[in-house]
Amino acid sequence: MLQEVFYWIFNMSITAAITGVLIMLVRLIKRIPRRLTTFLWIIPFLRMIIPLGLDSRYSLMSLLSKITTKTIVVYQPTDKISFSVMNSVMAANSYFPITYKVNILENIFSVASVIWVVVALAIILMLTVIYFTTLHEIKDSKHLIENVYLSEKVTSAAVYGILSPKIVLPSSYKDKDIGLILQHEKAHIRGLDNLWRMVAFLVVAVHWFNPFSWLFLKAFLADLELSCDERVLVKLGADRSKEYASALLECKQGVTVFASAFGGARIRTRIENILSFRKLTWISLTAFIALISVIFYVLLTNAG
Repeated sequence: MLQEVFYWIFNMSITAAITGVLIMLVRLIKRIPRRLTTFLWIIPFLRMIIPLGLDSRYSLMSLLSKITTKTIVVYQPTDKISFSVMNSVMAANSYFPITYKVNILENIFSVASVIWVVVALAIILMLTVIYFTTLHEIKDSKHLIENVYLSEKVTSAAVYGILSPKIVLPSSYKDKDIGLILQHEKAHIRGLDNLWRMVAFLVVAVHWFNPFSWLFLKAFLADLELSCDERVLVKLGADRSKEYASALLECKQGVTVFASAFGGARIRTRIENILSFRKLTWISLTAFIALISVIFYVLLTNAG
């Protein structure tokens, strides 16, 4: 049973890697706002967790299945094949672009599946400890206003928690103008960014063996911060982009896992994105949405 689960996870990881690499290429198009490209990361993450989907002759997987699917025949001393393994292979054929029909790999998959689940559980346990340790560190923070708190144990403003998120600022920010900082953190809360961060980490924990998954996680978290900056500027107006960039430069960068920090991601990249911000016109917004819809259809559907 565990071997069959890992077989599906392994193949799902392959298709997710293919779609994720294409998303990385789309990100190179600077004209596409990060608040739109962030949605594209739904595709590889869904590919990592959902083994089923709609079939389409126009799917990227249809093209790949024609040029990559190979049947490898290995000598087998008996004509009998385990029904459970064969059943998994037959079911997977309709979804996966690359099919493993090599019975000699059964033992390899059996051992690999045990290693996979042990490491995945260890990573999830580590993430759980980090999450609750982080919350414990800020439990003595002092209330300032609304859901905003001050703490001597943090170095950068950030949102902590998911169900009842609170904004925690360094104690040194007490006498600063925190208006723009709060705008940023409230945008994180409205966007449920901490929830998406946790989901992304858990998905990658399951696909820890795939180096691309860690690359995608890093890119997704960076896009999440850039997207948050853009959402703030949509509300503030492009004319305040320099003021917002200056507020970002004055903040220290914080290293967080489950907290959305104002000083997160690469400062230089964020500053460049902020200063180049322009509000979308209805024409450009429609064009971008159409492009992203096509990308979703091509990359998220399966071989028909």
